[in-house]
Amino acid sequence: METYTARLEKSGRILIPVAVRRQLGLSEGSQVIVKVEESGALQVSSRSQAVAKVREEIRKYIPAGQDLAEELIRDRRAEVEREDEKAPRP
Repeated sequence: METYTARLEKSGRILIPVAVRRQLGLSEGSQVIVKVEESGALQVSSRSQAVAKVREEIRKYIPAGQDLAEELIRDRRAEVEREDEKAPRP
């Protein structure tokens, strides 16, 4: 883990060092996630890193070979068929 020093500007902004921006793939306008830990430490990550971390965590609960998107599509199609069967015929 590398450590960098940054200065807090009067406006409250912190300039993220260029080496860190490159490492995180950040450019002007990039969204970042700033997390304040209980210890008071700040954790900064790119939005894409945060999404990847959540996906990795979710994968732990999905059985191997199961396609949740396909399962959702099947469920929705079955729901539409049930609704069509209930609908009054003109």
